[in-house]
Formats: sequence, C-alpha cells, structure tokens
Amino acid sequence: MAAVGGHPAQGGGTDREAAPIEFRRAVEALAGARLRPEVLLSPAPAPRRLAPFAWAVTATVEVDGDELADGRLVLLHDPAGQEAWNGDFRLVTMTRAELEPEMAGDPMLGEVGWAWLMDALQANGAGYAEPGGTVTRCASQYFGALAERPTSTEIEVRASWTPADGRFERHIAAWGDLLCVCAGLPPVGAAALPVSDGPSLGGVVPMPARRRPRPH
Repeated sequence: MAAVGGHPAQGGGTDREAAPIEFRRAVEALAGARLRPEVLLSPAPAPRRLAPFAWAVTATVEVDGDELADGRLVLLHDPAGQEAWNGDFRLVTMTRAELEPEMAGDPMLGEVGWAWLMDALQANGAGYAEPGGTVTRCASQYFGALAERPTSTEIEVRASWTPADGRFERHIAAWGDLLCVCAGLPPVGAAALPVSDGPSLGGVVPMPARRRPRPH
C-alpha cells in the first residue's frame, strides 16, 4: 500500500501552523490514507488562487513498469464557505488514461467515465454534494517524423465535489479507485474481466486500458 505524500500550499502567505484546525485535520486524513500498491503518489504544489487554503497530490498507476493512468487531487478550504460548493471544503480532480483506439467511438464513453467516479465514491462510503465535471475523449493520430507511433486515445475525467461527511480518507480512496478503473485494473481481489463479462465498481465494467508506455 502507498501512503499519500502531498504538499500543503496555503494561499495568502500563511503557514501550515496558522491554517484552521479543520483544514489541518483534513490534510492529515488524506496524508494518512492507504491506497493500492499500483498507485504511486508524489507531492505537488497546490493552487493559491482558488481558496485561502489548499493541498495537492499527484498520482500515477503503474503495472510492470508501464504507466497506465495519472491524475491530480486538490483539497480546497475556505473557512467562510462558498455558495457554489455548498460547504467550506471542495475536492478537485483530474484523472487521465490512454485507452485502446477502438474505444474512442463508443457513444457511452462519457457516461461510463462519469459513472466510474460516482460509483467509486459510493463504493467507499464517501458522502458528497454538488458534484460536477467533464469527461473528455481525445484521439491522436501521428504524422511525419512521428508516423511510426500508434494512434492513441485518451479519456480525461475532470471533476469536483463537496465532501459531506468529513471522512477525507474515504474520498482519496475513491480517487485511487477511479485511477485504477480508468487504467483498466480490476477491483482488489477480482480477476480481470472482458468488457462484456461482468460488473466492477458499482456495476460499471472497466474498459480495457493500454498496456504500453506512453509516447513522449
């Protein structure tokens, strides 16, 4: 299991000791979470303009030396609250993975990608409110000096939600599960299944992810 190693970055030049106790406890819960061993976490600078206090971590999903997915999770805290959040905390994520090229034309790709996040939150018992986001597909074909590279297809899930239960460790666990399902990994303790053969998180079947290094 991998422990979170994020980097706190509070806005307004305040240091961590001056941050509200609620924010410090939330960061401690995130930093103490345990994720699947395939999820490798790294410290990341947090945005300073979205909220008075913020914390961030990046992650990659790696299997046999191949990077199958990557993402970033940001915790925002505004002690005064924000109306759009319907609360004083907000979690923001970007998750990205390369899929097999034939999946680019699947008309349900967006709905399935969003369901992966909702099902991961529910499967981990993470209470949430005001979820919102986008699911983007991008197919890249290479030409000229890059023509030898195979066509690549990526799915990107950008989302934010308000944690409604104070159980921040459940929310980062859900994010870890989202990364893994985007990477095409089965749930812990389950064998890999073809796309049509059965459920995974919340009944959503993971699409087959790439098993080759990402071109640079």
